[in-house]
Amino acid sequence: MTAPNAQNPKGASGERPYWLILLVGLILWLFYEVWANQIYANVMSTLVQGVTVTAFVAVIAYASACALGLGLAVAGLSRWMILRQSARFYIEVVRGIPIMVLLLYIAFAAAPALVVAVNWVGSWFGFDPWRTRDFPLIARAVIALTIAYSAFLAEIFRAGLLSVDKGQIEAAQALGLNGWQRFRHIIFPQALRTILPPLGNDFVAMVKDSSLVSVLGVSDITQLGKVLAAGNFRYFETYNVVALLYLTITISLSLALRRLEERLRQGQGRG
Repeated sequence: MTAPNAQNPKGASGERPYWLILLVGLILWLFYEVWANQIYANVMSTLVQGVTVTAFVAVIAYASACALGLGLAVAGLSRWMILRQSARFYIEVVRGIPIMVLLLYIAFAAAPALVVAVNWVGSWFGFDPWRTRDFPLIARAVIALTIAYSAFLAEIFRAGLLSVDKGQIEAAQALGLNGWQRFRHIIFPQALRTILPPLGNDFVAMVKDSSLVSVLGVSDITQLGKVLAAGNFRYFETYNVVALLYLTITISLSLALRRLEERLRQGQGRG
């Protein structure tokens, strides 16, 4: 059986993606301005240095959030009440705090408290005191984004794990597979098909939310744009390039994820 999208290249609605054509045209025009205009070229040469930092923060924080979120989801479905309640408490508290507030709290309240705790423990073993300024701001930013997104990803993982047919789990149990083997070979591979699209969407959101780390002075795209605009007063050109960089990254990721979803649907249709 062939998936519907494979038969209809225009998509399920039968409409051509005129929005995408318009968007690509806008991006190409902006890149032409960067190539043809010296002011734009100078701005781009400065801001492109922040792409690496943005990518580093987004990838590391998201990978960590996925690992923590999966652990929370498994704990939330545990037979032990204390694990279920602890996971739910964490998820509800973190989801109720704006990411910006959480970022500032981790950076300027939790991080110094952690340094004090580490120094207290280290004093028992004769370690040299650790200074708060030795705790890199980029590490604080990654920790904050990890905590923020782990709560949302935990709900995605939980929904995916619950979507697996219980009959298959019982069959695996009857075959003698232990809990880890059932999770590894039966539950997670099937849940992954369900949760992959929302996981991809959250990764795109993480790339955009990584711009919040600029409030800590981390030299990502947004921070470099703020510093550059404050120095040359070319706010229009500078923020045009900032928007262009983020738009190019997020649209590229979105199209790649959409293509992956189509291939997964085609695979399920052939199955």
